[in-house]
This record gives sequence, structure tokens and C-alpha cells, in this order.
Amino acid sequence: MSNTKGEERLSDSNDGGTTESAEKPSTAEPAATSTTSPPAKLAAKLGLFDAAMIVMGGVIGSGIFVNPAAVARQVHSPVLIIGAWVLGGALALLGAMIFAELGAILPKVGGEYAYLSAGIHPIVGFLYGWFALLVINAGGTAAVALVFAKYLEILLPVPIPERVIAAATIMLFAVINCLGVRFGSNVQSALMILRAAAALILIVASVGWYLHSSNVTPLAWRPALGRPGSIGLAAAFGSGMIPVFFAYGGWQTGNFLAAEMRNPRKNLPRALLVGTLGVVALYVGVTFACLAVLGPAGLAATSTPASDVMLRVLGTRGAALMAVGITISTLGFLSQSVLTYPRVFFAMAEDGLFPAGVSRVHARTQVPVVAILLASLLTVAVVVAGHYDAILVYVESIDGLFMGLTAVTLFVFRRRLSMEPREDTFRNPGHPWTTIIFIAAYWLVVANSLYRYRANALLVLVILLAGVPLYFYWKQQGQRNRVAAEAGGP
Repeated sequence: MSNTKGEERLSDSNDGGTTESAEKPSTAEPAATSTTSPPAKLAAKLGLFDAAMIVMGGVIGSGIFVNPAAVARQVHSPVLIIGAWVLGGALALLGAMIFAELGAILPKVGGEYAYLSAGIHPIVGFLYGWFALLVINAGGTAAVALVFAKYLEILLPVPIPERVIAAATIMLFAVINCLGVRFGSNVQSALMILRAAAALILIVASVGWYLHSSNVTPLAWRPALGRPGSIGLAAAFGSGMIPVFFAYGGWQTGNFLAAEMRNPRKNLPRALLVGTLGVVALYVGVTFACLAVLGPAGLAATSTPASDVMLRVLGTRGAALMAVGITISTLGFLSQSVLTYPRVFFAMAEDGLFPAGVSRVHARTQVPVVAILLASLLTVAVVVAGHYDAILVYVESIDGLFMGLTAVTLFVFRRRLSMEPREDTFRNPGHPWTTIIFIAAYWLVVANSLYRYRANALLVLVILLAGVPLYFYWKQQGQRNRVAAEAGGP
């Protein structure tokens, strides 16, 4: 197959950084007297629906029920408020098409880690995984777990500390995902469907109220900009785009599970496109619903837009229903994080760039149980310690930096595979221009964020640089382990 040859070329072009790119039939004679069973491997059990739900689950949390108000505080016309979410969705779709082609070229466990390692250098992939372990996964997931605990305590007042609830929830999902990728995916999909249902209830109820209520103030679509065009208006729109930009993040985590998808070269690109389009439809719909009921001024004045909308449309029961929906959204986001991020650390260990035990796959459930427990326990430690606020502001910024670098690898892979026919794989139709636009947009937001918070940016640099000596240490250990394994082989 031409793609297998291409992947061999991608792997061979790097100095000892990546796993074998595809399962190839062995040419060696089997050992006649071998009594040891081969180590367990990840199993391809996920289909297109599972993958699409994972893509959507990585994006939709509680933010969509809050962030429309943040945009309305920057720009005040319905056209610009909805336009910001449409533009953010278009940018997310550009990124999804880039990652769809990367997933078709290199359908390996670890997603961004694998692309950065093979496309730029293994140390770049390692630094992404290192930062994901300590900050994106541990810090970000800990913050969402505490948000879930706060909402749960409002719904079910119980004398249990929020940190205990958050830690227990994370470990519950760890156990669920240790039981198998199919079981973990089914739980995530169920929670994703409930999240989508909450958004759809909000949209349908609000549109119905807007069309039939006698107390409606029609939205003013003209003038479209709300005020004369100016540099100040452009700056305000740019500021409004920042919460939109971050709210759309997370669709790329579906690529982490490429090795556990059936026919990933076809199903992963389809899942990215279908899932991203589904998110855009829900986000734009929720924003219109908030505008239709509250109006631009009312939306800008509230910090709980979704709850206020449901309170006005369906009364106290509607507000309570929305509180349940937001709680489920945070719970579902936690489920998706525990399902996806451990695959990055598993891939690092499989490449010999992390302790070898983290690459262990359970023989019966065929999932990386050590990686799942490591990621979950580290997140629990952050929850208990509670000292993560200073670095959370950089989670999306540094993630955006690596997202841009990952998009750069598409240029590298296209050049390497220029002589390989690839009729059977997805190709980003707008490349190179859409890829350049995506990279420029992400890095512009990253630069703006790091500039605004430059006083503490040194902390992020320290975390990243701390990974450099560990990379060389684990690389050396991995080489020693491989030599020892070869020396002790049959």
C-alpha cells in the first residue's frame, strides 16, 4: 500500500523518535519453542459515530452557556455577535480539515504528539506531551472538575467538600475508561448526547418564545455593525473573538485515539468534519437563542446567559433544567478528557520517551491502564493542591502554539510524500492557503495572550524547559531498554 510506504518514510526521517507507523506483516520466522504470549495491543473498536462524539465532546463544555455574554460585552450588534461565532466556527473547520489530512497520513495513537515528533523533531513532540501532562491535562481538567463540583453542590446540597467531589469524579472516570475503550466511549457518547440535548432545548424553546411571545423586542439587524466602522470597532471585535476562539478548542483530541478507530484513514477525517460542523451549528444556535430572548444589551449585562434565557422562557423549572444541563456538560467534558489525553502519554512511553510501564496495555480490556491512572492521579493531585490558577491562563495559549506547529507539519508531510500516490486518503482542499490562515490566526492570539500576561510567562517557559533534560534522559533509557530486549530475545 502506498500509504504504508509513506509512513515508513515519515518515521525513518526522524532520529529515533516515533513508533512504527503501521502494522506490517513480519518477515521473521516465529520462534518454535516460544511459550510467552505477545504483549497486548490497543484494539480498534471505535466507529464513525464514536469518533464524531469524541470530537464534539472535546469542544462542548460549560463555556457555550456562558461565553456569548463575553462576546456581547465587546460588540453590541446581533450581526457582529453571531458573526464572531460563525467566524470562529469557520476557523475551527479549517483546523479540522488540516487534522483530518494529518490523521489520514499518520493514523497513530497520540495525535499531535505523533505529528510533531514525525514532522518536526521528537523533542518537539515530547515537549507537547510534557506540557499536556502537567498543564493541559492536569491543570485544565482539575479546573473543570472543580466547576462540576460547584454546580453539583448547587443542585444537590451535600456536606462534601468540592475538592473531594472533583477528585472522586475524576477517579470514577478513570475506572470507567480502564474497563475498555468501548465502554469509556459509550459513556462519553451518552453524556455528549445529553449535552447536545440541553443546547437544543435552549435553542428550540428560545426560538419558539421569540416567534410567538407578545413581549418580544425584535432584533435590530441594521445597521449591521451597530456603529460606524473604525479601528476601535475592529479591536473590540478582535477582543470578542478571544473567548470564541477558546470555546471552539478541543476538536483535535479525537486524533489521539486514531489507533483505536476502525478504518481511521476514512473515519477520522469524517468524524472531524461532522463533529466540528455539529459544534458550530449548536454554538451559533445557542448564541442566537440568547440574543433572541435577552437582546444584545441584556446579554452583555448577564454572567449567566443560558440560565437567564431559560428563566424568562420556561420559568424557574427552565432555569433548573439548564443548571442540570450545564452540570452534565462539565461532567461530559471530564469524561472526554480522561478518555483521550492518556493516549498521548502512552504514545510517549511506547516511543521510549517516558517510563516504560506507562506503555503497558491491559491484556483483557486492551487499554493503557497505567497511562489512564497516571493522568488521573496527577489531576487529582492538582485538585487537592489547588495551586494551578497562575498557569491556567496559558493552557489555551501554549496549546495554540503547538496547534500552529502541528499545522506546519502538513507542509512537511506533503513534501515528503509528494512522490507517493494518495488517492485513498483525505486531502485538505484549501491547502496551503487555509493552512497558512489557520496558523497565522492561532499564533496571533497566542502572541496577544502571552504579551498581555508577560509578567508570569516565565513560569510556562520554565515548565517547558524542564522537559528538555527529561527528554534526553528517557531517550537514553529507552535506547538501553531496546538494546537489553534485543540481547535477551530468542
